[in-house]
Amino acid sequence: MLANLSKYFKGDKTLWIIILLLVLISIPTVYSTTGSLAYKYQGGNTAYYFIKHSFFVILGFIVIFVSHRVSYKLYFNIATAGVILSIFLLLLTLVIGKSVNDASRWLRIPIIGLDFQTSDLAKITLIIFVAKILSVNQETKENLKKAFFIILGVTGGVLILILPANLSTTLLLGLTIFVMMVIGRLEKKYLISMIAIAAVVFTLFLLVVMNSGADTRVGTWKARIENFSSDDSDVNFQSDQSKIAVAMGGWFGVGAGNSVQRNILPHPYSDFIYSIIIEEYGFIGGLVVLSLYVLILFRGIVIVKRSQRTFPAFLAVGLSTIIVFQALINMGVAVGILPVTGQPLPLISMGGTSTLMTCFSLGILLNISQKEETKTVEEKQEEEKIEVQDYPFLMG
Repeated sequence: MLANLSKYFKGDKTLWIIILLLVLISIPTVYSTTGSLAYKYQGGNTAYYFIKHSFFVILGFIVIFVSHRVSYKLYFNIATAGVILSIFLLLLTLVIGKSVNDASRWLRIPIIGLDFQTSDLAKITLIIFVAKILSVNQETKENLKKAFFIILGVTGGVLILILPANLSTTLLLGLTIFVMMVIGRLEKKYLISMIAIAAVVFTLFLLVVMNSGADTRVGTWKARIENFSSDDSDVNFQSDQSKIAVAMGGWFGVGAGNSVQRNILPHPYSDFIYSIIIEEYGFIGGLVVLSLYVLILFRGIVIVKRSQRTFPAFLAVGLSTIIVFQALINMGVAVGILPVTGQPLPLISMGGTSTLMTCFSLGILLNISQKEETKTVEEKQEEEKIEVQDYPFLMG
């Protein structure tokens, strides 16, 4: 039976197991944490959010299955179009996007009425684009210099569009691209220049919006940073309640569905779901979840080492890095070592487009792993030769 399944579910088997385990943790935890939400908005129908989350999990598995059967070379071909589409959608979001907590982050998809967070798509398309640019500019220092300026311009444009509504996603994506550039052998002077330019642009952005009197998220960012270093319980309610949940968990937790803090802690089903995991399953449960994300990074490294071509290697670096970094940020906030950011825990937090985009990224990783495992050395060498020759216009 397992042999028959392997015909359909290809790629890194360890990664498949990790995905399954994260989902098995997610479903009961989301059900446990959405009780108060159900009583507030659904008249006490606790099954509503369970069904909704289960639907997105099933849909996410379909996304993984489809994307892991699609060759990663397709993304190489459409990388430029993808990042242009993302920039357009980000601009549209700033103009007509749906605002939540004073931030325009969502576009409503007509007919089906689903709210789509455009920055989730932008993260993937930008990583694909940067992987392509790095892969076709590895031959000389002059090529790498050209790659730096292309990446700097496109990444800067995308990040500036995300920044007004979502500082944490901007920093997360910027850090991921920086890691890709380090792996992509860019010289230190370019990396330092990128950091300096980012610091100057961010400072100018703050000065402009603070002096313009516009209603922005800058005040929220400032408050979160100040509150992080404050001992005032009135301004640190979320962090304090999260720490209480962690403390109550002990070694083995209070048991599934027995969390107390889920009814007190804001957003226990998304931003602070890791706190509830530790409360219900203890330090051991929290360590298991942390280990699963570390394993994703490890499997990403394995996939990169097996790759004989530069594009899939850079793509695997970017996708695995951003998933794991996002998880670490969410967990860091939950245990009180980072300021509140609003980043969900990938594959575990309740979510719509965030879950689907994470599944899409994992599907691409699985496709890369299966392609590199099944091809002969001769096939890989031959494809390496024609990768750029087949698409000379990409060099321009």
